[in-house]
Amino acid sequence: MKSDIHPENYRPVVFKDSASGFTFLSRSCARTTQTVKWEDGNEYPMVMLGISSASHPFYTGQQMFVDTAGRVDKFEQRRAKTKEAQEKATAFKKRKR
Repeated sequence: MKSDIHPENYRPVVFKDSASGFTFLSRSCARTTQTVKWEDGNEYPMVMLGISSASHPFYTGQQMFVDTAGRVDKFEQRRAKTKEAQEKATAFKKRKR
C-alpha cells in the first residue's frame, strides 16, 4: 500500500437527508460548519444531503417531488415579475399614444 495518501481527519459525522429527515452517523472527512446533538448525547458535525437512500425513488419504489432549492417558487416569482413588467410597458405605450 502507498503511504500518506489517505486523509488523516476522518471523524464521526452525521448525515441528514433534507428531503426525508433521515439521519445516520458515519465516518467522513467532509467539511462542514453545522453541528448536531446525536442520540448518544455527543455533538457531531452535520452534513446536509439533498437525497439519500431514504428519499431516492430507486430505493423507495415511489416517485417523490424534491424541491430543496425552491426552484419552482423562484420560477413563479420571476414569471410574475416579467408579466408585471410587460403590463407596465403596454400601459406606458398606450399612454404615450
